[in-house]
Amino acid sequence: MLILLPPSEGKAEAGTGRRLDLSRLSLTELNPAREAVLTALVDLCAGPDEAAARTALGLTEGQRGELRRNARLREAATAPAGRLYTGVLYEALGLDTLPADAQRAARRQVLISSGLWGAVRLADRIPPYRCPIGARLPGLGALSAYWRSALGPVLEPAAGRGPVLDLRSGAYAATWTPRGALAERTVTVRVLHERTVDGTPTRSVVSHFNKATKGRLVRDLLLADARPRTADALVGVLRDLKYTVEEAPRSAGRPRQVDLVVTEL
Repeated sequence: MLILLPPSEGKAEAGTGRRLDLSRLSLTELNPAREAVLTALVDLCAGPDEAAARTALGLTEGQRGELRRNARLREAATAPAGRLYTGVLYEALGLDTLPADAQRAARRQVLISSGLWGAVRLADRIPPYRCPIGARLPGLGALSAYWRSALGPVLEPAAGRGPVLDLRSGAYAATWTPRGALAERTVTVRVLHERTVDGTPTRSVVSHFNKATKGRLVRDLLLADARPRTADALVGVLRDLKYTVEEAPRSAGRPRQVDLVVTEL
């Protein structure tokens, strides 16, 4: 099973180890594209037009320190991606508190989408950075479109023959959509927060609940040593783990869509 996660805006303040070495990252076929994005990002952030750089990256004036950080990416200390990302999803996943066998499974099964790196595994060492998928970089344009052409030939083999659990947010999911037979082995998840208002149950997508639930879901799968071989089996595992699962109507050649309903107590 391949598990696709979004990155988090929250990241560790600094790395703790050696400098970035693209040749040591997994999915090495992505390195030419990674090098192009890295060069464009560093040049933009080290350049004289701070306002243009902030606009390209969607930063406020108070976030100008992110530009200085990006300008030094090639010299910055790195950390494993699984420790670098510190947002709500990764807090709920709690990688460092998993048993050793579950951590090994996570390093094999999980891929994290990234506007800068395309996709990385948990053990890949990268420096803290700021490069959202919605950014537009000089010479490359919109990163979502840029990565769309690079990721397919790499992620399709990475998926192997098992199911794919796609937990990416919409902007990152747009960079690669499984097609054909692989799409039918892919399960995408939406988390719905259900609460009662004036006696009437209502459902909505709430960012915090969405991210936390996805983190707990991955944690539960790893702790259960889940090894589904098909999309049907994966949905069955989710129900076995006591998640309330509702399936959307299926479409041939498209990923399977399910809702996880989280009830507010």
